[in-house]
This record gives sequence, C-alpha cells and structure tokens, in this order.
Amino acid sequence: SGFIPGILAPAGPLGQGQHFAMSAAKLHSDKSFPFTVGDGGLGEPYIISAMQHFHTAFPTVTNFLPVLVWNGYSQEHHSMVSTKTNQEMISYWQGNGFEEVILVNAKDFDDKNQTGEYVDSTLFSLEKRLAFTQAILAGVDKAAKSAMSGKLTVFIIKQLKGAGVHATGSKSHNLYAHHTLDNADIVSGLKNRALHLQAWELVRTNCERAGGGSSSKVATTESVLPVPSLGMLPLEEYAAGEAKVSTTAMGRLVGYVGQQDKNFLVTNADGNEASGIANINQALKIIHPTTDDLYFQAPTGQVYEPLSEDACAGLAAGLALMGARTLWCSYESFAINGLPIWQTVTQAMAELRRPTPSTITLYTAGALEQGRNGWTHQRPEIEAYFASMMRNGNVFPVFPPDANSIQICYDWALTTQNKGVVITASKSPLPIRTTFAQTRQGLEEGAVVLQDTPGDKQVVFAVIGDMTLAPAFEAAAFLKTEGIGSKIVSIINPRRLYRPSDVAWDTCSEPDGGFLSDAKFAEIFGGNALIGITGGAPAMLEPVMLRSISPRDTFAWKRGETTATAGQLMSFNGITAEAICKRGLELVG
Repeated sequence: SGFIPGILAPAGPLGQGQHFAMSAAKLHSDKSFPFTVGDGGLGEPYIISAMQHFHTAFPTVTNFLPVLVWNGYSQEHHSMVSTKTNQEMISYWQGNGFEEVILVNAKDFDDKNQTGEYVDSTLFSLEKRLAFTQAILAGVDKAAKSAMSGKLTVFIIKQLKGAGVHATGSKSHNLYAHHTLDNADIVSGLKNRALHLQAWELVRTNCERAGGGSSSKVATTESVLPVPSLGMLPLEEYAAGEAKVSTTAMGRLVGYVGQQDKNFLVTNADGNEASGIANINQALKIIHPTTDDLYFQAPTGQVYEPLSEDACAGLAAGLALMGARTLWCSYESFAINGLPIWQTVTQAMAELRRPTPSTITLYTAGALEQGRNGWTHQRPEIEAYFASMMRNGNVFPVFPPDANSIQICYDWALTTQNKGVVITASKSPLPIRTTFAQTRQGLEEGAVVLQDTPGDKQVVFAVIGDMTLAPAFEAAAFLKTEGIGSKIVSIINPRRLYRPSDVAWDTCSEPDGGFLSDAKFAEIFGGNALIGITGGAPAMLEPVMLRSISPRDTFAWKRGETTATAGQLMSFNGITAEAICKRGLELVG
C-alpha cells in the first residue's frame, strides 16, 4: 500500500502526537508517520498552528499524517467543532494548507437509522460494517500515498468511537470505580461487541505484519539514530572580573554544534536577538521561505522560530526523543505552554529502551531584570516547576554563575543522554567569577565555593543564579566588618545536592546516581548559619534545606514589579545585601 508506519503516536488536547510524528518525519523521509488527534482539542490553536509553521519551514516534509477521530465529543462535553458540517470540516483543513483531505463518514454506511450526525458503526449489519471498514482502508491507503508523495494530507474518520466501553465511549473519557466487570454497561458492551477467537487471531496477525514486522524491531522509535561527532567545542575561558554575557558565550558554541551536525535544530519563540543570542541566528539562520540577510533568515536554516512555545518545545523535544540533538531557547521563560510536552518527553526518556540525546533548554532570565512583563513571562516562578521535576531522576536544572560556567554546562549537557537539562542564565554582562575547572566540579558535586572569608562565626550563603551573587558578595563584605566570616557557595547543579533516596534515579533507563556525600555536603555548606538565596522559586533550594543542620533562612522571589534595574527589582523582593546581612547576624547571634 505504500504505507510504512514508523510510529503511531496518539495526541492529547495539546497535540503531543503531532510533534513526535513531525519530528520523526523530518528525520526519516522514507517512512510514513501517522498520528491520531481527537476533535475535542481541535478548537485549540496549538495543533493546526504548529503544523502550519512546520509546513512553511519544511515544505518538502509531508510524510506525517494526522488522523482526525471526529466523534463530536471532547473529554467531558461536546467538542467545539461538533456542529461543523462535513464540508466545513474539509474547508477548515484546506484553509490551513492541507492539499488532500480524505473524509470517511460512518453515517454513509448506517443501515440502522441512527439519529444525529455521528453514528456507531458497531450497530451496522455485518455487510455494512465490512463496507465501512473497506472504505477506511482504501482512504488510509490513499492518504498514506498522498502524504508520501509530497502533499500535506489529513485523514478524517467521522463516527462515534469507543465500542466496548461504557456508554459507547465517545461520551465519557473516564472509567470510574463502579465500572467493574459486574457493571451493567461493561457487561452489555462485552456481550454486544465481543469478537470470537478467530477474529482476534486476525487482529493479532495484522499487528504482527504491519510495517514489516514487530514494532520492537522495525519502528524508528526503537533504534538509535547516529549523530556526528562534535569533537572539542571551541571553549573560550575569560579572565576573572571581565564582564561577559553568558547567553552570548553559549550561543557561540550552539552555532558550532549546528555547523557540525546538520540535523541539529534550535527553537525559540522569535526571541534569539532579545535573549543575547543573535549569534545563533547569524551562524545557523532562521528557517524562512524568504531569504533576508538583515534578519539572518533562509529556507535552509537551522533555527525554528514560531511564536508558539508549544511548537518550539514540541519539535525540539520530539527530535531529541527521536535521537537528534536540539536546543529549545525560551526568551524570558516565555515557556508555560511548552512545558507539558517537554515534561512528557523527559518522562519518556526516563523509560526509553535506548539512549538518546538529552533534551536541552536555555532559559534567559530577562524577566528577573525587567520585572512584571505580562502573563506570558514566568522565569522566576517557572523554576518551581523544574524544582519539582528534579525528583524524577533525569531532570537537571543548572545555573551557571557566569559566561565561563555556561560554556562548561552546555558542553556537559551535550555529553548526556536521556536527561532533561535546563540551563538558566542572564542576558546581561556580568563579572566572571569561576574557572572552567570550578564549574566541572560544581556539575559533579552540585556546588562550588567562590569565596571563603574567616571570622569568629561563619554564615554560608547558598546562592542560585548569577545576578543574585551580587548582594551575597556585598553582604559578605558587611559581615567582615563585624568580624563575622562567610562562605559564598554557587549552586550550579542542585539535583546533585539531594540524597539518593529523595530521587527516582534508579528507575531511569540511563540512571545517574551522582549525589553529594554527607561529608562533602558538610564541608561545603557547614557553618554557624545558612542563608539560601535565589532570584527564582525557593523550592529549588530544597535539597540544601533538607540536609543542612544549621540555623537557616531563604531569600527568594516573591512578585514581579516594573523597575528600572535588576537591583531595584531584587530590592522589591527583599533580596538586598542589607537584609541578607541583618538576617545573617540574627542567625549567628
């Protein structure tokens, strides 16, 4: 039939399956990648807009095939497209760029006079059921050949779905506790729709033969995609005290990676320039049908820039899951709509039967600098999301304190597999405080001591981030005048600071059991008092607060406000040298 499935990916309301299918289609032009999508989520913008942008960016990649299951219901109510006529639904897809729209309507085969636009094919006579099935097979065959021949194609099946499930299935997304094998709906469904053994054997045989054999042997999702060697990254170690932009330093390396690996893709919601990483666009070019040197765009670029974070995260994470290197950059953590698919992929990577490049992200911390900047910008609060995910076992948020550190963090991330690595850094020029060696130590042990000042008593500042180091150094200077010692610790890789029992690391397919020992923790964080400081969510400090036995407190993000400087914004949130110093004196007093 010409239908060579690589995967059959389901899609929820966010259209997760489409990202996997489009990713796989881009990497494997000789295979067809169908995915199902329900009409319950079709009224949302994610699904169609993501496919439109993908098709504009990659017009020759049409070997993914959306299969719309149109039954008129959403999860718990009628779908928002349930009132569309057949022609309206066809026009909807055509208006969004689909050249071939194939619709098979069960109602055309109904011989039981069912009411409404959506009918149950399991109630048909055997003759009509077979005719309906034949129409589906012929339609899918035509759709598959169309998609493989260069046409953007959709296959639509219109019928009530869920035969064998209570209340016919389409009307309810959930099974409840009373739906046991003794429940009347379940018993009725089984009696009315049960297949005899020979029929099940035919189903089993079809599954075994589809695609040329067992999916565990032939599906692209079960094989490792070869990636080219990157060699040694062109790292550049800056001198202490120099003011450098971290994101720009990483951007230079990203450009190098893309030049070595042509499958490598960078995604961003139209914000690389604003994130201090215009050098990525310059090196790799934004994918656009219009060539424009001013905007560094070209049809064959490697920078994918839709405005939808769902599309950004979806394609980057999907490609990584399929075995390719990617980077999702989120300007000012404009990320909330993209995180669900990223979380889904990292969870899948934890369970995957094969190694794959980690899904790497870069979050610029501009919202901390700019304050309140609309509901879309969540940088400080969003860190709580990653803090909770650290316990998954394969999620590693890293916080490079400067432009030297971010290079080593990215270099390390590229060597990892089956992880979700989140790099958060500032887009402003900040002083160099670390060497390459210190960050390598910080990635291994979780944190590194930047300054150790002796005194009668000692306050330990456990700091997450780059800008937040400034008030810590000021507070240390104040304390010194009072005869109080201090230690400034930069937390680079907080996941390492948990105890092994806190994290589900041993359940991951590519387990990483690296945690800081109790003795080393006491050596780094031991003192008469401890103050955790972060420009984001205090949840990220949990590993330190769990293990420290010192009197302790936290200074963290509270709420955004429009200010002229980052210092003013930190002051609004109580993150000042004076406040930190005062609390330190109280704790050791």
